[in-house]
Amino acid sequence: MSSTDPRPQVWETIPLRYVCELNPSVAFDGLDEDEDLTFLPMERVKSGYFIPNTDKYSKYGSSYTAFEDGDIVLAKVTPCFENGNIAIAEHLVGGKGFGSSELFVIRPTTAERRFLFYYFQSTTFKQDGEASMTGAGGLKRVSPDVLRQHHLPFPSQDTQRFIANYLDRETARIDGLIAEKERMLALLEEKRAALISRVVTRGLDPNVPLKPSGLEWLGEIPAHWEVQPIKYLAVVGNGSTPSVENADYWNDEGYPWLNSSVVNVSPVTSASRFVTETALRECHLPKIQPPAVLVGITGQGKTRGMAAVLGVEATINQHLAFIKPRTQALGTDYLCHLLGHAYAFLRSDSDGAGSTKGAITCEQLANMKIPVPPRGEQIKICARIGQALDVSMPVRLKIQRSLDLLTERRTALITAAVTGQIPLEAMTA
Repeated sequence: MSSTDPRPQVWETIPLRYVCELNPSVAFDGLDEDEDLTFLPMERVKSGYFIPNTDKYSKYGSSYTAFEDGDIVLAKVTPCFENGNIAIAEHLVGGKGFGSSELFVIRPTTAERRFLFYYFQSTTFKQDGEASMTGAGGLKRVSPDVLRQHHLPFPSQDTQRFIANYLDRETARIDGLIAEKERMLALLEEKRAALISRVVTRGLDPNVPLKPSGLEWLGEIPAHWEVQPIKYLAVVGNGSTPSVENADYWNDEGYPWLNSSVVNVSPVTSASRFVTETALRECHLPKIQPPAVLVGITGQGKTRGMAAVLGVEATINQHLAFIKPRTQALGTDYLCHLLGHAYAFLRSDSDGAGSTKGAITCEQLANMKIPVPPRGEQIKICARIGQALDVSMPVRLKIQRSLDLLTERRTALITAAVTGQIPLEAMTA
Protein backbone atom coordinates (compact mmCIF):
# COMPACT_ATOMS: atom_id res chain seq x y z
CA MET A 1 0.00 0.00 0.00
CA SER A 2 1.01 3.61 -0.31
CA SER A 3 3.29 5.04 2.36
CA THR A 4 1.73 8.49 2.25
CA ASP A 5 1.64 10.31 5.55
CA PRO A 6 -1.68 9.53 7.30
CA ARG A 7 -2.07 12.96 8.82
CA PRO A 8 -4.77 13.19 11.53
CA GLN A 9 -6.67 15.90 9.64
CA VAL A 10 -7.35 13.55 6.68
CA TRP A 11 -8.66 10.78 8.91
CA GLU A 12 -12.36 10.56 9.65
CA THR A 13 -13.54 10.97 13.22
CA ILE A 14 -16.69 8.95 13.79
CA PRO A 15 -18.77 7.61 16.71
CA LEU A 16 -17.56 4.26 17.98
CA ARG A 17 -21.05 2.80 17.75
CA TYR A 18 -20.93 3.20 13.94
CA VAL A 19 -18.12 0.68 13.54
CA CYS A 20 -18.98 -2.00 16.12
CA GLU A 21 -21.75 -3.52 18.19
CA LEU A 22 -21.57 -2.51 21.83
CA ASN A 23 -22.49 -5.10 24.46
CA PRO A 24 -24.27 -7.40 21.99
CA SER A 25 -26.31 -10.18 23.54
CA VAL A 26 -25.02 -13.71 23.15
CA ALA A 27 -27.68 -16.37 23.53
CA PHE A 28 -26.95 -19.71 25.13
CA ASP A 29 -29.95 -21.22 23.35
CA GLY A 30 -29.67 -24.92 22.62
CA LEU A 31 -27.08 -25.60 25.32
CA ASP A 32 -27.70 -28.24 27.94
CA GLU A 33 -27.80 -27.17 31.58
CA ASP A 34 -24.43 -28.79 32.25
CA GLU A 35 -22.67 -27.99 28.97
CA ASP A 36 -19.18 -26.57 29.32
CA LEU A 37 -18.30 -23.07 28.16
CA THR A 38 -15.13 -21.07 28.53
CA PHE A 39 -15.15 -19.01 31.73
CA LEU A 40 -12.90 -15.96 31.82
CA PRO A 41 -11.82 -14.65 35.25
CA MET A 42 -11.10 -10.91 35.31
CA GLU A 43 -7.42 -11.50 36.11
CA ARG A 44 -7.01 -13.36 32.78
CA VAL A 45 -8.07 -10.26 30.82
CA LYS A 46 -4.64 -8.83 30.18
CA SER A 47 -3.63 -5.92 27.99
CA GLY A 48 -1.50 -6.99 25.07
CA TYR A 49 -2.47 -10.63 25.23
CA PHE A 50 -5.22 -12.61 23.56
CA ILE A 51 -7.37 -14.85 25.74
CA PRO A 52 -5.95 -18.38 25.85
CA ASN A 53 -8.01 -21.46 26.55
CA THR A 54 -9.25 -21.00 30.10
CA ASP A 55 -10.78 -23.29 32.67
CA LYS A 56 -14.26 -24.41 31.81
CA TYR A 57 -17.29 -23.98 34.04
CA SER A 58 -20.75 -25.41 33.53
CA LYS A 59 -22.51 -22.87 35.74
CA TYR A 60 -23.54 -19.64 34.06
CA GLY A 61 -26.40 -17.19 34.33
CA SER A 62 -27.68 -13.67 33.87
CA SER A 63 -25.14 -12.24 36.31
CA TYR A 64 -22.34 -12.90 33.80
CA THR A 65 -21.29 -11.17 30.59
CA ALA A 66 -21.36 -13.40 27.51
CA PHE A 67 -19.16 -13.08 24.41
CA GLU A 68 -18.09 -14.95 21.30
CA ASP A 69 -14.86 -15.72 19.46
CA GLY A 70 -13.47 -12.49 17.99
CA ASP A 71 -15.18 -10.15 20.46
CA ILE A 72 -13.11 -7.57 22.32
CA VAL A 73 -13.65 -7.69 26.09
CA LEU A 74 -12.78 -4.62 28.14
CA ALA A 75 -12.90 -4.14 31.92
CA LYS A 76 -15.16 -1.28 32.97
CA VAL A 77 -14.45 -1.25 36.72
CA THR A 78 -11.60 0.49 38.54
CA PRO A 79 -8.69 -0.25 38.74
CA CYS A 80 -8.90 -2.83 35.94
CA PHE A 81 -9.94 -0.23 33.35
CA GLU A 82 -7.00 2.04 34.16
CA ASN A 83 -4.66 -0.96 34.15
CA GLY A 84 -5.71 -1.82 30.60
CA ASN A 85 -7.48 -5.13 31.20
CA ILE A 86 -8.53 -5.84 27.62
CA ALA A 87 -8.29 -8.84 25.30
CA ILE A 88 -9.63 -10.39 22.12
CA ALA A 89 -11.65 -13.55 22.79
CA GLU A 90 -10.08 -16.49 21.03
CA HIS A 91 -10.25 -20.31 21.12
CA LEU A 92 -13.44 -20.36 23.21
CA VAL A 93 -15.07 -23.71 23.89
CA GLY A 94 -18.00 -23.93 21.48
CA GLY A 95 -17.11 -20.46 20.22
CA LYS A 96 -18.79 -18.83 23.22
CA GLY A 97 -17.69 -17.79 26.68
CA PHE A 98 -18.73 -15.83 29.73
CA GLY A 99 -17.09 -13.82 32.46
CA SER A 100 -17.56 -11.04 34.98
CA SER A 101 -20.47 -8.63 34.66
CA GLU A 102 -17.79 -5.92 34.93
CA LEU A 103 -16.79 -6.46 31.28
CA PHE A 104 -17.79 -4.51 28.19
CA VAL A 105 -18.12 -6.53 25.00
CA ILE A 106 -17.24 -4.84 21.69
CA ARG A 107 -17.95 -6.68 18.43
CA PRO A 108 -16.30 -4.94 15.42
CA THR A 109 -18.40 -4.61 12.27
CA THR A 110 -16.68 -2.24 9.84
CA ALA A 111 -13.49 -1.70 11.85
CA GLU A 112 -10.29 -3.77 11.89
CA ARG A 113 -10.49 -5.78 15.12
CA ARG A 114 -6.83 -5.37 16.08
CA PHE A 115 -6.91 -1.62 15.39
CA LEU A 116 -9.77 -1.24 17.88
CA PHE A 117 -7.98 -3.53 20.31
CA TYR A 118 -5.00 -1.21 20.31
CA TYR A 119 -7.10 1.95 20.27
CA PHE A 120 -8.79 0.94 23.54
CA GLN A 121 -5.31 0.80 25.11
CA SER A 122 -4.50 4.35 24.03
CA THR A 123 -4.26 7.29 26.39
CA THR A 124 -6.86 9.06 24.25
CA PHE A 125 -9.54 6.50 25.02
CA LYS A 126 -8.49 5.87 28.62
CA GLN A 127 -8.68 9.54 29.54
CA ASP A 128 -12.22 9.75 28.17
CA GLY A 129 -13.21 6.64 30.13
CA GLU A 130 -11.62 7.76 33.39
CA ALA A 131 -13.33 11.14 33.15
CA SER A 132 -16.71 9.41 32.95
CA MET A 133 -16.28 7.08 35.93
CA THR A 134 -19.08 7.09 38.48
CA GLY A 135 -19.66 5.30 41.75
CA ALA A 136 -18.58 5.48 45.34
CA GLY A 137 -17.26 3.32 48.13
CA GLY A 138 -13.96 2.81 46.35
CA LEU A 139 -15.58 1.08 43.35
CA LYS A 140 -16.10 3.12 40.18
CA ARG A 141 -17.14 2.13 36.67
CA VAL A 142 -16.90 3.54 33.18
CA SER A 143 -20.32 4.54 31.90
CA PRO A 144 -21.64 2.60 28.86
CA ASP A 145 -22.39 6.03 27.36
CA VAL A 146 -18.64 6.47 26.85
CA LEU A 147 -18.70 3.65 24.31
CA ARG A 148 -21.85 4.91 22.64
CA GLN A 149 -20.76 8.55 22.40
CA HIS A 150 -16.99 8.27 22.01
CA HIS A 151 -15.58 9.49 18.68
CA LEU A 152 -12.43 7.83 17.42
CA PRO A 153 -9.97 8.68 14.62
CA PHE A 154 -10.81 6.30 11.79
CA PRO A 155 -8.50 5.85 8.78
CA SER A 156 -9.20 3.42 5.94
CA GLN A 157 -9.29 -0.30 6.76
CA ASP A 158 -6.05 -0.80 4.82
CA THR A 159 -4.38 1.79 7.03
CA GLN A 160 -5.93 0.23 10.13
CA ARG A 161 -4.48 -3.16 9.21
CA PHE A 162 -1.09 -1.59 8.44
CA ILE A 163 -1.02 0.13 11.84
CA ALA A 164 -2.19 -3.03 13.61
CA ASN A 165 0.57 -5.06 11.94
CA TYR A 166 3.13 -2.46 13.00
CA LEU A 167 1.88 -2.50 16.58
CA ASP A 168 1.85 -6.30 16.63
CA ARG A 169 5.59 -6.23 15.86
CA GLU A 170 6.58 -3.35 18.10
CA THR A 171 4.51 -4.29 21.14
CA ALA A 172 5.82 -7.87 20.84
CA ARG A 173 9.37 -6.50 21.16
CA ILE A 174 8.45 -4.36 24.13
CA ASP A 175 6.45 -7.18 25.70
CA GLY A 176 9.52 -9.41 25.43
CA LEU A 177 11.56 -6.86 27.38
CA ILE A 178 8.75 -6.45 29.90
CA ALA A 179 8.56 -10.23 30.36
CA GLU A 180 12.33 -10.33 30.99
CA LYS A 181 12.04 -7.64 33.68
CA GLU A 182 9.06 -9.41 35.23
CA ARG A 183 11.03 -12.67 35.35
CA MET A 184 13.81 -10.86 37.21
CA LEU A 185 11.29 -9.49 39.70
CA ALA A 186 9.74 -12.93 40.05
CA LEU A 187 13.14 -14.46 40.86
CA LEU A 188 13.72 -11.81 43.53
CA GLU A 189 10.27 -12.51 44.93
CA GLU A 190 10.92 -16.27 44.97
CA LYS A 191 14.14 -15.69 46.89
CA ARG A 192 12.36 -13.40 49.36
CA ALA A 193 9.46 -15.83 49.80
CA ALA A 194 11.83 -18.77 50.31
CA LEU A 195 13.69 -16.90 53.06
CA ILE A 196 10.46 -15.88 54.79
CA SER A 197 8.99 -19.38 54.54
CA ARG A 198 12.12 -20.89 56.05
CA VAL A 199 12.55 -18.55 59.01
CA VAL A 200 8.87 -18.22 60.00
CA THR A 201 8.50 -22.01 60.13
CA ARG A 202 11.99 -23.17 61.24
CA GLY A 203 13.48 -20.14 62.98
CA LEU A 204 17.05 -18.87 62.63
CA ASP A 205 18.97 -21.80 64.15
CA PRO A 206 19.54 -24.50 61.48
CA ASN A 207 20.51 -27.00 64.21
CA VAL A 208 17.44 -26.63 66.41
CA PRO A 209 15.55 -29.88 67.20
CA LEU A 210 12.29 -30.18 65.26
CA LYS A 211 8.89 -31.71 65.93
CA PRO A 212 5.82 -32.39 63.74
CA SER A 213 3.45 -29.43 63.77
CA GLY A 214 0.44 -31.60 62.99
CA LEU A 215 -0.44 -29.24 60.14
CA GLU A 216 0.04 -30.37 56.54
CA TRP A 217 0.73 -26.86 55.24
CA LEU A 218 3.35 -26.24 57.91
CA GLY A 219 5.39 -29.42 58.35
CA GLU A 220 8.00 -29.62 61.10
CA ILE A 221 8.71 -26.70 63.44
CA PRO A 222 11.25 -26.11 66.24
CA ALA A 223 10.50 -28.35 69.20
CA HIS A 224 10.20 -25.44 71.65
CA TRP A 225 7.55 -23.57 69.57
CA GLU A 226 3.87 -23.82 70.41
CA VAL A 227 0.97 -24.36 67.99
CA GLN A 228 -2.21 -22.46 68.84
CA PRO A 229 -5.42 -21.30 67.12
CA ILE A 230 -5.34 -17.60 66.26
CA LYS A 231 -8.47 -17.03 68.39
CA TYR A 232 -6.48 -17.85 71.54
CA LEU A 233 -4.11 -15.00 70.76
CA ALA A 234 -6.11 -12.39 68.85
CA VAL A 235 -9.52 -10.93 68.05
CA VAL A 236 -10.75 -11.60 64.50
CA GLY A 237 -13.49 -9.61 62.76
CA ASN A 238 -14.45 -7.75 59.59
CA GLY A 239 -16.36 -4.68 58.44
CA SER A 240 -18.93 -3.51 55.91
CA THR A 241 -19.62 -0.96 53.20
CA PRO A 242 -22.02 1.82 54.19
CA SER A 243 -24.63 2.70 51.58
CA VAL A 244 -23.02 4.82 48.88
CA GLU A 245 -26.38 6.51 48.38
CA ASN A 246 -26.37 7.98 51.89
CA ALA A 247 -24.40 11.23 51.94
CA ASP A 248 -24.39 11.15 55.76
CA TYR A 249 -22.05 8.15 55.65
CA TRP A 250 -19.18 9.55 53.57
CA ASN A 251 -16.90 12.53 54.09
CA ASP A 252 -13.57 13.61 52.59
CA GLU A 253 -12.13 14.22 56.05
CA GLY A 254 -13.79 11.47 58.07
CA TYR A 255 -12.59 8.20 59.56
CA PRO A 256 -10.31 6.10 57.27
CA TRP A 257 -12.22 3.26 55.52
CA LEU A 258 -10.21 0.59 53.73
CA ASN A 259 -11.07 -1.83 50.92
CA SER A 260 -9.29 -5.05 50.03
CA SER A 261 -6.81 -3.40 47.64
CA VAL A 262 -4.76 -2.22 50.64
CA VAL A 263 -3.34 -5.70 51.27
CA ASN A 264 -1.12 -5.27 48.21
CA VAL A 265 1.22 -3.00 50.19
CA SER A 266 2.38 -3.45 53.78
CA PRO A 267 2.23 -1.58 56.07
CA VAL A 268 -1.09 0.14 55.35
CA THR A 269 -0.62 3.83 56.15
CA SER A 270 -3.33 5.68 54.19
CA ALA A 271 -6.91 5.46 52.94
CA SER A 272 -8.63 6.70 49.80
CA ARG A 273 -12.12 6.81 51.32
CA PHE A 274 -13.46 8.14 54.62
CA VAL A 275 -16.67 7.53 56.57
CA THR A 276 -18.48 9.64 59.15
CA GLU A 277 -19.16 8.94 62.82
CA THR A 278 -22.77 8.31 61.77
CA ALA A 279 -21.63 5.51 59.47
CA LEU A 280 -19.40 4.04 62.18
CA ARG A 281 -22.33 3.98 64.59
CA GLU A 282 -25.22 2.94 62.35
CA CYS A 283 -23.29 0.44 60.20
CA HIS A 284 -21.52 -1.15 63.18
CA LEU A 285 -18.09 -0.56 61.67
CA PRO A 286 -15.14 -1.62 63.85
CA LYS A 287 -12.56 0.93 64.91
CA ILE A 288 -9.27 -0.92 64.51
CA GLN A 289 -6.19 0.44 66.21
CA PRO A 290 -2.68 -0.81 65.41
CA PRO A 291 -1.09 -3.24 65.99
CA ALA A 292 -3.24 -5.42 63.72
CA VAL A 293 -3.05 -7.43 60.51
CA LEU A 294 -5.51 -7.15 57.61
CA VAL A 295 -6.37 -10.14 55.39
CA GLY A 296 -8.23 -10.14 52.05
CA ILE A 297 -11.02 -12.69 52.39
CA THR A 298 -13.08 -12.72 49.18
CA GLY A 299 -12.84 -13.05 45.40
CA GLN A 300 -10.85 -14.94 42.80
CA GLY A 301 -8.18 -12.24 42.42
CA LYS A 302 -4.81 -12.43 44.15
CA THR A 303 -5.94 -10.35 47.15
CA ARG A 304 -7.86 -13.23 48.74
CA GLY A 305 -5.46 -14.60 51.31
CA MET A 306 -3.00 -11.70 51.15
CA ALA A 307 -2.06 -10.00 54.41
CA ALA A 308 -0.70 -6.58 55.42
CA VAL A 309 0.16 -4.89 58.70
CA LEU A 310 -2.22 -2.08 59.63
CA GLY A 311 -0.21 1.05 60.37
CA VAL A 312 -3.02 3.55 61.04
CA GLU A 313 -6.29 3.50 62.94
CA ALA A 314 -9.05 2.66 60.46
CA THR A 315 -12.16 0.67 59.68
CA ILE A 316 -12.64 -1.84 56.86
CA ASN A 317 -15.14 -3.23 54.37
CA GLN A 318 -16.65 -6.71 54.24
CA HIS A 319 -13.91 -8.00 51.93
CA LEU A 320 -11.27 -7.62 54.65
CA ALA A 321 -10.76 -9.25 58.02
CA PHE A 322 -8.67 -7.86 60.85
CA ILE A 323 -6.59 -9.85 63.32
CA LYS A 324 -5.70 -7.84 66.42
CA PRO A 325 -3.45 -9.58 68.96
CA ARG A 326 -4.73 -9.40 72.52
CA THR A 327 -1.46 -10.59 74.01
CA GLN A 328 2.21 -9.74 73.58
CA ALA A 329 2.82 -13.39 72.69
CA LEU A 330 1.99 -12.68 69.03
CA GLY A 331 3.66 -9.91 67.02
CA THR A 332 1.88 -8.48 63.98
CA ASP A 333 5.00 -8.40 61.81
CA TYR A 334 5.66 -12.09 62.45
CA LEU A 335 1.98 -12.94 61.92
CA CYS A 336 1.89 -11.06 58.62
CA HIS A 337 4.98 -12.89 57.34
CA LEU A 338 3.54 -16.22 58.51
CA LEU A 339 0.23 -15.59 56.72
CA GLY A 340 2.22 -14.81 53.59
CA HIS A 341 3.74 -18.28 53.85
CA ALA A 342 0.23 -19.72 54.39
CA TYR A 343 -1.20 -17.91 51.33
CA ALA A 344 -1.69 -21.05 49.20
CA PHE A 345 -3.25 -22.91 52.13
CA LEU A 346 -5.69 -20.08 52.87
CA ARG A 347 -6.83 -19.96 49.26
CA SER A 348 -7.26 -23.71 48.85
CA ASP A 349 -8.97 -24.03 52.22
CA SER A 350 -11.48 -21.33 51.26
CA ASP A 351 -12.34 -22.70 47.81
CA GLY A 352 -15.67 -24.44 47.58
CA ALA A 353 -15.94 -27.39 45.20
CA GLY A 354 -16.44 -25.88 41.76
CA SER A 355 -17.04 -22.43 43.24
CA THR A 356 -16.01 -19.35 41.29
CA LYS A 357 -16.34 -17.09 44.31
CA GLY A 358 -14.12 -18.44 47.06
CA ALA A 359 -14.15 -16.74 50.44
CA ILE A 360 -12.23 -16.98 53.71
CA THR A 361 -14.44 -16.60 56.76
CA CYS A 362 -13.51 -14.93 60.03
CA GLU A 363 -14.28 -18.25 61.71
CA GLN A 364 -11.71 -20.01 59.52
CA LEU A 365 -9.08 -17.42 60.42
CA ALA A 366 -9.94 -17.59 64.11
CA ASN A 367 -9.66 -21.39 64.16
CA MET A 368 -6.50 -21.49 62.04
CA LYS A 369 -3.64 -23.05 64.00
CA ILE A 370 -0.29 -21.30 63.69
CA PRO A 371 3.22 -21.77 65.08
CA VAL A 372 4.05 -19.37 67.91
CA PRO A 373 7.75 -18.86 68.67
CA PRO A 374 8.78 -17.00 71.84
CA ARG A 375 8.25 -13.26 71.33
CA GLY A 376 11.96 -12.48 71.38
CA GLU A 377 12.52 -15.01 68.63
CA GLN A 378 9.70 -13.49 66.57
CA ILE A 379 11.46 -10.13 66.77
CA LYS A 380 14.77 -11.62 65.61
CA ILE A 381 13.04 -13.44 62.73
CA CYS A 382 11.44 -10.21 61.53
CA ALA A 383 14.75 -8.37 61.84
CA ARG A 384 16.43 -11.01 59.66
CA ILE A 385 13.71 -10.61 57.03
CA GLY A 386 14.09 -6.83 57.21
CA GLN A 387 17.84 -7.07 56.60
CA ALA A 388 17.28 -9.22 53.51
CA LEU A 389 14.72 -6.74 52.17
CA ASP A 390 17.13 -3.84 52.75
CA VAL A 391 19.63 -5.59 50.47
CA SER A 392 17.21 -6.60 47.72
CA MET A 393 14.99 -3.51 47.66
CA PRO A 394 17.37 -1.20 45.69
CA VAL A 395 17.71 -3.87 43.00
CA ARG A 396 13.96 -4.40 42.96
CA LEU A 397 13.29 -0.67 42.63
CA LYS A 398 15.77 -0.32 39.75
CA ILE A 399 14.12 -3.15 37.82
CA GLN A 400 10.66 -1.78 38.58
CA ARG A 401 11.61 1.69 37.28
CA SER A 402 12.85 0.11 34.06
CA LEU A 403 9.63 -1.88 33.80
CA ASP A 404 7.54 1.25 34.33
CA LEU A 405 9.42 3.07 31.58
CA LEU A 406 8.81 0.20 29.15
CA THR A 407 5.12 0.18 30.01
CA GLU A 408 4.91 3.94 29.46
CA ARG A 409 6.77 3.54 26.15
CA ARG A 410 4.29 0.87 25.05
CA THR A 411 1.26 3.07 25.80
CA ALA A 412 2.83 6.12 24.14
CA LEU A 413 3.67 4.14 21.02
CA ILE A 414 0.14 2.75 20.73
CA THR A 415 -1.42 6.17 21.27
CA ALA A 416 0.78 7.81 18.65
CA ALA A 417 0.12 5.08 16.08
CA VAL A 418 -3.68 4.90 16.40
CA THR A 419 -4.09 8.68 16.34
CA GLY A 420 -2.03 9.24 13.21
CA GLN A 421 1.04 10.81 14.80
CA ILE A 422 3.47 8.33 13.21
CA PRO A 423 3.91 8.50 9.41
CA LEU A 424 3.29 5.21 7.63
CA GLU A 425 6.79 5.17 6.15
CA ALA A 426 8.15 5.16 9.71
CA MET A 427 6.14 1.98 10.39
CA THR A 428 7.62 0.00 7.54
CA ALA A 429 9.40 -3.12 8.78
